[in-house]
Amino acid sequence: MQITISELGDSAKKVTLVGKLDIAGAGVIEVPLAAVAGARGNVMIDMTGVDFIASIGIRHLVMAAKAIARGAGKMVLLDPTPMVTEVLVVAGLEQILPIVRSEAEARTLFAGTRSA
Repeated sequence: MQITISELGDSAKKVTLVGKLDIAGAGVIEVPLAAVAGARGNVMIDMTGVDFIASIGIRHLVMAAKAIARGAGKMVLLDPTPMVTEVLVVAGLEQILPIVRSEAEARTLFAGTRSA
């Protein structure tokens, strides 16, 4: 798993994940994702390069989303693969982990939230 963190304009961070979000991948993203979540701004997680997600990976995403929400921010997932999308939908996580299909859609959702 590779993780890259960058700015998404003035209002958000972009976290790009590439690889498998299994137990090993979750270990790689745990600390950097927690740091981004602790910054309390809006966050877009680019999931286009994630080809597998396990429950531990879902746990880290949910924990980050809840931390961001407590800070009045919002976290969205950008364009996960059909398999990853299916896992998230079947788990009933669309409210906690909203899925967007473009950066423009993410920016629209972020427009109504306060950024840190």
